[in-house]
Amino acid sequence: MQIGGSTCALITGASKGIGRAVAVDLAGRGARVGLIARGRRDLDELADSLPGEPIVLPADVSDRREVERAVQAFVEDAGSLDLLVANAGVAHYGRFTEVGIEKAEEMVSINVLGSLYTVRAGLDQMLAAGRPGHIVVVSSGAGIRAFPSGAVYGATKAANRGFAEALRHELDGTGIGVTTVYPGEVATDLHSHQLDRMPAWRRSNEAIEPAELAAEIATTVIAGGRSVYAPRAVRMLGLNGLAPRLLDRLLRRARGSAAAPRRD
Repeated sequence: MQIGGSTCALITGASKGIGRAVAVDLAGRGARVGLIARGRRDLDELADSLPGEPIVLPADVSDRREVERAVQAFVEDAGSLDLLVANAGVAHYGRFTEVGIEKAEEMVSINVLGSLYTVRAGLDQMLAAGRPGHIVVVSSGAGIRAFPSGAVYGATKAANRGFAEALRHELDGTGIGVTTVYPGEVATDLHSHQLDRMPAWRRSNEAIEPAELAAEIATTVIAGGRSVYAPRAVRMLGLNGLAPRLLDRLLRRARGSAAAPRRD
């Protein structure tokens, strides 16, 4: 699909990190963007910095009714929904036995159910309109190969991966494409505030900038691509199917503990 002045794009987790960068990138390409996140103040600040007429839609993606209302409000205001980016996510790190069950529930509610609610509400609108469109689901490198100190987080991102891959096949022939995004280390505060409690091998100085990832997402959507791996080395995690014992040996070095939550 093309991204330009006639494109209406809706992004969750838009107030920070990857979601914010995607909103900036798409608005810069001429798209009219809808911004979903919990914090109104951050959304208003972002909207004031964007060209065009961004639509601010405060909502908690873990609340299905809030998501449905936000999507409906966007379509009524913008006139259509052409591009949907399900990005909102939260991460808590630590050994599974040390992560509070409430934190685990929050990750499932936001990362998994939030994505399902967002895509279902948006997809219903897109199919009813009968227009070509595109859906982006943000998974993670941890969704390809989970790591110590991230058992639940990895499980939620693996769920995103499986959901998006199956959905892409289900929508074949409808004119609606699906792209799955697998970020590795990205310079956002989703993980950075927990660096002291993450395994040392994950405290990389090679994190990519959100703007770089956002541009790659847009380029892939335009090309109709099915996946984004960023940095590209994330693709190597797929080798887990060929050399799982090697990766296991490397991962045994990891140690971690629980940390306070951060959400986009």
